[in-house]
Amino acid sequence: MAPDLEKLKKVKMLILDVDGVMTDCRIFLGSDGEWKRMFSILDGVGIKRLQEHGYKTAVITGSKAKDIQARVKVLGIDYFFEGSMNKEPSFQKLQQDSGLSPSEMAYVGDDFFDIPLLKQVAFSATVPGAIEEVKNMVDYTTVRSGGNGAVREVCDLIFQYGALSQVKGAKA
Repeated sequence: MAPDLEKLKKVKMLILDVDGVMTDCRIFLGSDGEWKRMFSILDGVGIKRLQEHGYKTAVITGSKAKDIQARVKVLGIDYFFEGSMNKEPSFQKLQQDSGLSPSEMAYVGDDFFDIPLLKQVAFSATVPGAIEEVKNMVDYTTVRSGGNGAVREVCDLIFQYGALSQVKGAKA
């Protein structure tokens, strides 16, 4: 499905889920007793590129883990909410803290916890491994899978067509 470029033109912030979007849903228990996930370097480059051009970034995840906290810190994510399966309060706080409305936000999620946010934002996206209910309601499904460049794909679309691309003259 081709992305709706008119919806992308409003986007000033990218919000991401973690498990299944920034990762491939697999976790393993490290020798230190902490759960570990694999993150894509491609995704990280896309996120940093957006930030360098004035876009805000956020992560809202139901998980609470040191590897996620470390990845968010390394990427310099502007807003980080963790540890609640009900993402609505975090989303409301994000709007308050950022001064942006849902009509200026994009969200990438893959599971039923993400549906309330996917319904509210200007541009909603998911990954091929998402549950069917999510795939049937979003504006765009990435070609790449979660944890393997899906976030980069959305970042590149926002970079090329988002609200700040016209201001900065950005090209993909």
